[in-house]
Amino acid sequence: MRGRAVNGLNGRRVLVTGASGTFGRHLGAALTAAGARVVGLDLHARPDDDLPVLACDLTDPAAVPPAVQAAVDRLDGLDLLINNAGVGGPAPAELPPDEVVRQQLEVNLLAAWRTTAAALPALLPARGRVIFVASRMAVLPLPLAAAYGVSKRALVAYADALRHEVGTHVGVSVIYPSMVASPIHDSTAEAGLSLRGVSRPEPVEGVVAAILRAATARRAPRDVATTTRGRLEMAVGRHAPALADRLVRRTLAARLAAGDLDAAPLAAGMVRRHRDLGD
Repeated sequence: MRGRAVNGLNGRRVLVTGASGTFGRHLGAALTAAGARVVGLDLHARPDDDLPVLACDLTDPAAVPPAVQAAVDRLDGLDLLINNAGVGGPAPAELPPDEVVRQQLEVNLLAAWRTTAAALPALLPARGRVIFVASRMAVLPLPLAAAYGVSKRALVAYADALRHEVGTHVGVSVIYPSMVASPIHDSTAEAGLSLRGVSRPEPVEGVVAAILRAATARRAPRDVATTTRGRLEMAVGRHAPALADRLVRRTLAARLAAGDLDAAPLAAGMVRRHRDLGD
């Protein structure tokens, strides 16, 4: 795969959002090592780094088009856009949406939408590609993280609609990683809602490798799982959703019985209902 990726990426002009995050840093290094010319977008600028990063608040509709155009000008065109920027946070579905929910919808969905729209005028004549970094939770939603699952499932729906509209000229792929150790999970863990025991971690290198495979495939793949287990989980989520629900409920019941969520205020409703069932 590595040789094919190098050959397929050499000289390609690539824009990566969330370039300063865990995925973004590893991804930028891998793309650069493969010979691609890369520019990143993130909240804070690093224009003079080996991988230049331009400052852009992707949640600001007025800021995105000029930032994307600046990246395109710097690259003298665009062959590949990787919508990698994302945020997480605790968000029980039973509670009303708050600022944490709004931010996840803005960053995980609307930022990717507006960045893609701004990049398409450069991608279309280049017959380029767009890659969206979604999540296994787009297919297998988990409790207490409703905003993340909702935003990522909506991102997949956006990618599907985009593929119908521009797929004759621009390849559209979606990557589905599982849990990767990164600061994106910090706020959830601090709220006592860690995914420990619910989602199996995977190495960031595997996610990067999956993105490179999608970028260098002869035809843009539609959906890309990052592991063999991921392919199985996605198949179960799509074709046997009732089974997927039972598996999640069983795991959650074990965590509740063990008292793992007792100290989490946001899980108080679930803890109470679990105890009611046991009385």
